[in-house]
Amino acid sequence: MVAETCGHVAPPEVDTQAKPRPHAAELEQILDTIPQLIAAISAAGRVLYLNRSVLEYSGLRPEDVQAEDFRVRLFHPEDVERLHEARTHGFERGEPFELEMRTRRHDGVFRWFLIYYKPLKDARGHILRWYATGTDIDARKRAEDRIRSENEALREEVDRTSMFEDIVGSSSSLRAVLLEVGKVAVTDATVLITGETGTGKELIARAIHKRSPRSARAFVSVNCGAIPSALIASELFGHERGAFSGALQQRQGRFELADGGTIFLDEVGELPFDAQAALLRVLQEREFERVGGSRPIRVDVRVIAATNRDLQRAVTGNTFRADLFYRLNVFPLGLPPLRERRADIPLLVEYFVDRFTKRTGRKITRICEKSFGILNAYSWPGNIRELQNVIERSVILAEANVLTVDERWFLMQSAVRQVGELALGDDLAAHEVARIEAALAASRGRVAGPSGAAARLGVPRSTLESKIRLLQIDKHQFKTGRT
Repeated sequence: MVAETCGHVAPPEVDTQAKPRPHAAELEQILDTIPQLIAAISAAGRVLYLNRSVLEYSGLRPEDVQAEDFRVRLFHPEDVERLHEARTHGFERGEPFELEMRTRRHDGVFRWFLIYYKPLKDARGHILRWYATGTDIDARKRAEDRIRSENEALREEVDRTSMFEDIVGSSSSLRAVLLEVGKVAVTDATVLITGETGTGKELIARAIHKRSPRSARAFVSVNCGAIPSALIASELFGHERGAFSGALQQRQGRFELADGGTIFLDEVGELPFDAQAALLRVLQEREFERVGGSRPIRVDVRVIAATNRDLQRAVTGNTFRADLFYRLNVFPLGLPPLRERRADIPLLVEYFVDRFTKRTGRKITRICEKSFGILNAYSWPGNIRELQNVIERSVILAEANVLTVDERWFLMQSAVRQVGELALGDDLAAHEVARIEAALAASRGRVAGPSGAAARLGVPRSTLESKIRLLQIDKHQFKTGRT
């Protein structure tokens, strides 16, 4: 971005017919009027002259050029070594060369410049000096980075296997949802999609994005429940080099990748509390800071969130921020479970059969009527995703081009689910008993009052008394201090 010149040139022979050449002061005046950043550098690499544009842009003084840290003050610290290597190699070759550098403005902001180096040679080909010109290419670089980020996000999404490629169904409950999707898609409103696991929340989020004015930009999906708590901030907002162990280079977060487009936060109810605060700031102020950074980054991103949790209950239980819930819940969309849209099961079965026969090379000519009855009667706790898995398995095992469903699969699933629910129920009950008994022990069996067990647990006295009866806890044993 800076031009470099060197030495003095021997005066040419006088040509009385030649037009008068401008004096050095006049040449310098001309260079100072040029908006490009220009520098002259000696053949040895020493800066001889900087035009006024360089000084005004950088805030440097002419005497600063002689300081040892001159280039560190002018260029981004991460680019200085690259500049040194490029200059050394270019000067040795003696041919014009160029490189892209981040150059510090007088207010501390870095902008990208294309720096073009060209040598001035004498009649024998010896280099007298180098000239370097800097052209601001920051807008172009940011556009390139945005396109690259969007392409990376697109490749990532293409690699991922979505639940299915299109919305299938014609039931009244699904049509009602799609009607709302059509209305909210054309706006920029934040959407909160709720529904059981496997109901197609991401599919609806994609439909909103495709029908929105942002459809030409990136759709970035993040599963908040699949990212470790320690890494969620870095994943969403990026990090600076050295921000933590293993952060060897700067990294853009998902919000930066989605700039101008849409970000889909699946399982948003699993976000840890500190990440909830950062997300709230993005929703309110449209800006954030990378992990380890201090400079706010502004983004223009539409947020679509989804959860299978009851967030209002989570707010009451102090595991989800109330202010964030209300920011997300601008336009709530509830997806019906498959058991409430049984009319769509035949269409979904046909869709999945077609999809998996093409993938496996199998040929299915008909579906067993008994199997249809089994599919219609099942409660589908895993919703469309579970149906998809059942059809894929059936296609793989199909004989004589007939699709059949084994009823035993559903009996096994029900048994496993019941065992899991019993185990979970036992664990929760044991945990609840332990908490209540600890509170009763601390209050010496007293339930009511400011120091009673109800106050310690933060619940009404009547609620705790009911729990004590339900869980068959003997509160009197704690009045004497016995355990």
